[in-house]
Amino acid sequence: MVKMGSFNKLMAILVVTILVLVEGSRAFSFCNMSEDGLTACKPSVTEPNPSDPTAECCKDLSGADLDCLCGYKTSPVLPTLGISPKLAMGLPAKCGLTPPANC
Repeated sequence: MVKMGSFNKLMAILVVTILVLVEGSRAFSFCNMSEDGLTACKPSVTEPNPSDPTAECCKDLSGADLDCLCGYKTSPVLPTLGISPKLAMGLPAKCGLTPPANC
């Protein structure tokens, strides 16, 4: 029998794997953020000592689909990738962007 926490992690890994396979040879993007942008933003959304977002992070985030990103705030995907949903949802404001109202 699979525990619920283990099931959520398994589903998150499955989703990420499917995304990678679907993208194939194309550049990876997530909610209109490039792989480089995601990498640049990760230190700002990783606990316990997040850093301020870099210019590269904010630039990529400015072109992101913030509604799409907001949809992951309660998803088990972000924590399995080492990303704090709370920090991730606060990132647009730190970059001077207006987050979606429902986020």
